[in-house]
Amino acid sequence: LNIPVFIHTADPQEFFQPIDNENERWLELALFRDRRYPSPPNPSFDELMAERDRLFRRHPKTTFVAAHLGWHANNLARLGKMFDEMPNVYGEVGAVLYDLGRQPRTAHDFFVKYQDRLLFGKDSYQPDEFPYFWRTFETADEYFDYYRDYHAFWKLYGMELPDDVLKKVYYQNALRVIPGMPRTGWPE
Repeated sequence: LNIPVFIHTADPQEFFQPIDNENERWLELALFRDRRYPSPPNPSFDELMAERDRLFRRHPKTTFVAAHLGWHANNLARLGKMFDEMPNVYGEVGAVLYDLGRQPRTAHDFFVKYQDRLLFGKDSYQPDEFPYFWRTFETADEYFDYYRDYHAFWKLYGMELPDDVLKKVYYQNALRVIPGMPRTGWPE
């Protein structure tokens, strides 16, 4: 049908792990108890990822956009392997800035390599959050705060992506992948 399928599978891997001193998201899980998915009774994170990947492989002619980089922004090698094995899969960058900004060189190289497979997106329209994305994607700034302290206790660093990559992530890939989007009004 030439319609991409936007798919959100699971939540961050830490939501499936015990709340202890090794879980980076312990504060968020303590504040928002409904974000916990202990296994059992829930399927594990890896079970959900395996089910999702089987779906992607079963439908190679369908274009899938994995929300939140498929929750693999903390393991870009795993996401790269997925992109290499499944050319029908794209990733959307919302809600994972905290993982990209703590590994700026690795994330930079990943974005350059997979620049045709990444789309900008967010869970909700909150313009006050956009400057954090711009600063992380566009600058070489060092050691700055993330906008939600319960998501990340660490500082972020800029990835300093090239303009041609930024254009693809911000809008060109969406124009290519999503039929019917207006073609006018975009920067050259």
